[in-house]
Amino acid sequence: MYQLYFAPGAASFAVHWMLLELDVPFEARRLDLAAGEHKQPAYLALNPNGLVPTLIVDGHPVYEAAALLLLLAERHPESGLAPRIGSVERAAYLQWTLHLSNTQQAAFGHWFHAERVAGDANVDLVQATARSQIESGWDRLATHLAARGPCVCGGEVSAADFLATMLIRWSRNMPRPATDWPVLHDYARRMKARPAFRTLYEREGLTEWA
Repeated sequence: MYQLYFAPGAASFAVHWMLLELDVPFEARRLDLAAGEHKQPAYLALNPNGLVPTLIVDGHPVYEAAALLLLLAERHPESGLAPRIGSVERAAYLQWTLHLSNTQQAAFGHWFHAERVAGDANVDLVQATARSQIESGWDRLATHLAARGPCVCGGEVSAADFLATMLIRWSRNMPRPATDWPVLHDYARRMKARPAFRTLYEREGLTEWA
């Protein structure tokens, strides 16, 4: 059985969702980030970055949300959440998963924690730069989905779609949320209609953007 360390709405969101989609046994262990549980020695022994998610896989801790999505899809090929190795869709799957993690998710880190990047005096500048990067990313994703959608890898949902939808959700309170792009609005609506998404919201106690 897997064990997932998560915090509601955090980067663990996509992994928690995918575990529900896979319908596999797992134990969810909620961390109180406000209380600093993710910085305690016991948790740092599992994830030295002090971040969520961490997934215990066969008794070993594994972390980084995008890596966990790729790993789960690989461990459960019957789910069809990873395109066939060597296919055109597989190339898009790897490209977009890593792009969303390394570029879009990283820019969100700057948006949400601008003071950590350059100090309190430069918050506005850091956020302006992050916003530009995030909105450019939505332009790129919307163009891709319009041409090759309806999902990131074409016609079928893959692990990349859970990551993309999580990041779209993160933008909900930004000056220009991702759903301002009609293609992304429709895409998010389809993903949110999945039964496991509703279960995820119930399990994490979330209400906004439902």
